[in-house]
Amino acid sequence: MADDQKPNEETSEEQTSEEQQGPDEGINAASGGPVAEEESSSSQAAGDDPSSTPPAGEVPEVAPSEDSEEEPAEKEQAETASESDAEKPDKAEKKEAIPGADLEPIAVEQEARPLSAEEKARLEAEAEERARREAALEGDSDEDSKPASRAPAKLEGDARFLATGKRKRAIARVILLPGSGTIEVNGRPLEEFFPRPLHQTIARQPLSTAGYEGSVDVRVRVHGGGVGGQAGAVRHGIARALIEVDPELRGELKRRGLLTRDSRVKERRKAGLKKARKRPQFSKR
Repeated sequence: MADDQKPNEETSEEQTSEEQQGPDEGINAASGGPVAEEESSSSQAAGDDPSSTPPAGEVPEVAPSEDSEEEPAEKEQAETASESDAEKPDKAEKKEAIPGADLEPIAVEQEARPLSAEEKARLEAEAEERARREAALEGDSDEDSKPASRAPAKLEGDARFLATGKRKRAIARVILLPGSGTIEVNGRPLEEFFPRPLHQTIARQPLSTAGYEGSVDVRVRVHGGGVGGQAGAVRHGIARALIEVDPELRGELKRRGLLTRDSRVKERRKAGLKKARKRPQFSKR
């Protein structure tokens, strides 16, 4: 009876151990269950899969890297950048170029309106005055340099011809005497009193026009105004004195505007203004 009880005890111990392990653990141990699958997947991830290791004697194939794919893209970007740099100067030149600079102006023909006699005379007088002023500024005038066609009149030894010339605020009293053509202004030579060639030419203009440049001496007393105004007053006084010498010179001198008193003066300052027409700055706020 004792022998029969021993095998029963062993079987009971096996059953108790199986119960303690549980049904799931026994199944996993007996057959490849979920635990075995997890272990196999972990081994494959770790590189234990025998299929992933190449056999001996074979060179493993290297997969193309991402760097090799990026190289052509970088090359394309560099080429586009170089092209854009090459186009930059062209764009700058286009910006600097003035639009429409290469176009030729179109002449618009206007119908000519017939001018009246007064308009023609006015335009001719303006053209002559403009030419005279330009010649005076240049210091050399072909028209004014030519003397009158008439020969200068002979003056007696004690002859004296007086005249007064004005320009702006300057007043010049002129005396013409027979002589060799010297001009004195306020007791000094003309070149010393008027250092600028323009003023010298203005003062000599009536003598060169009438042809008396080397046959009379001129004595002038001038005061008031500035240098330009005094030169204009001297010219006006000499022209009026030459009419006293030879009345037939009046037409020639009048035509050239030497006998006309230039009435242009500086406009006076007005009350409440800074100058003649300049107003103080207006501030709204």
